[in-house]
Amino acid sequence: MILAGDFRKGVTFVYNNGIYVIVDFQHVKPGKGAAFVRTKIKNVVTGAVREETFNPSEKFELARIESKEMEYLYSDGDIYYFMDNETYEQVPLSKSQVEDALQFMKENMMATIKFYKGEAFSVEPPNFVVLQITKCEPGVAGNTATNATKPATVETGYTLMVPMFVNEGDYIRIDTRTGEYMERAKQ
Repeated sequence: MILAGDFRKGVTFVYNNGIYVIVDFQHVKPGKGAAFVRTKIKNVVTGAVREETFNPSEKFELARIESKEMEYLYSDGDIYYFMDNETYEQVPLSKSQVEDALQFMKENMMATIKFYKGEAFSVEPPNFVVLQITKCEPGVAGNTATNATKPATVETGYTLMVPMFVNEGDYIRIDTRTGEYMERAKQ
């Protein structure tokens, strides 16, 4: 259990049947009235952020979140299989659990799976991935010096904006946190 008065950034706790992490907090002691804790909390499952105020003496259950590096093996319909490389245990996850991460992942890539009480609830791809462009308009000569961009589709089906000098078949590095092109890469 944790008191609201002991909240710090990064603390995960159970609140209103959801798991939340403290994004920001402030202890407020007004001139009149009781002190309170103003927080910005994020639901770790849905990603929704909200602001709440708590009495410093309120108690909450701490949520222990486990993270495991697992390998994406394959998909079978709407079920996606990940394997723990230490125990070789396979974990099947639904499309709703992996949807955002799949934009940047192909088979045999490593991902971070987050668990709460033994149940997986989130998949995070690596921060940077190298993927091949499968569909892209060719760059026009003389149009490569400016900051002009064009849409490109990578092998996972994700579409992003790339500079004009990038062509179909090129490998590019993508920042999965923003979904943006970083640089050309060698495969």
